[in-house]
Amino acid sequence: MNHNSPHRIKNVIVKEWRNTFFNLNSAALIIFLPLLITLQALFVVYMVIRFASADSLNSTLLERGLNLLQSSIPSLSSLSTIDQFQVLFYSQFPLYILLIPIMISLIFATFSIIEEKQAGALEPLLATPVRTWELLLGKATAGAVPTLIITWICALVFLTGVNWIGSPDILNYVLSPSWWISLFLFVPLVTILSFMLGVIASSRTDDPKSAQNMGVIIIIPLLLLIGMQVTGIIALNTFNMLIMAIIMAISNLIILKAAVYLFQRESIVIKWK
Repeated sequence: MNHNSPHRIKNVIVKEWRNTFFNLNSAALIIFLPLLITLQALFVVYMVIRFASADSLNSTLLERGLNLLQSSIPSLSSLSTIDQFQVLFYSQFPLYILLIPIMISLIFATFSIIEEKQAGALEPLLATPVRTWELLLGKATAGAVPTLIITWICALVFLTGVNWIGSPDILNYVLSPSWWISLFLFVPLVTILSFMLGVIASSRTDDPKSAQNMGVIIIIPLLLLIGMQVTGIIALNTFNMLIMAIIMAISNLIILKAAVYLFQRESIVIKWK
C-alpha cells in the first residue's frame, strides 16, 4: 500500500460525508427511512396481537412456524399463545433489519457515483492520482459507517418497542444468538455487499433508480427467507447463520474485485475531457 493511500482515502470519506449530510434531502432519507422500516415492523406486530385472537393465529400458516420454533426453544411453551406468536414475529427481525443497510448502502453508492457523474464532480476526482480501489474503499467506508450506526440505533429502537408492547420475558427470547450474529456479522457484510452491487450498477447506468434495482438481488432472497421461516418451511439456527456469514464474506471479496474491475474510470475521464 502506498504511504499516501490512507490520506487519499480519508479525503474521499470527508468529501462524501460533506456532500451527503449537507444535503437536506439525502440526510433526511438516510435517517428517517430506517426508522420508518423499524416502526413499521413494530406497528404490524402490535396490530396483529391487538386484534387477532390466539385461535385465529393458530389456524393460519403461522402455526407450523410456531411449532418449529417451539421445538427449538422448549421453554417457549410456558408463555401464552399470543406471546409465543410475538416471539415468532420478533424472531424475524434479525433478517428484516437487513433491509436497512441494503437500502442505505444502495442510496450511498448510486447517488455518490451517479450524481457526481451528472454534476461533473466525479471526473476531476478520477483525474487525480487517487487509485480506483482507494476511491471505492473511501466511498464504501463513508457509506458503511453511518449505515452501521443508524442500523444499530434502529435495533435499539426495536428492542425498546418490544419491551413496551410485550412482557419482559419476550425480550429474553428475542435477544438470541441469531440477533447478535445479524447485528455484528450480517449487517456489516450486507452493507459492503449492497454498496459494491450499487457501484457495479452505477458504473453501467446514469439513472440512480435503475442502479438501485440491483438491491432486488438481495432483497428478494431475504424476504423469501423471512417468509419461509415464519411459515415453518425452514428454521435458521446459529450454525446455519454462521455458514451464511462465511458465504457472504467470500461473496463480498468476489464482488469487490468485480466492482473495481467494472468501474469504468478511463471512459469517465475521457468523456469529461
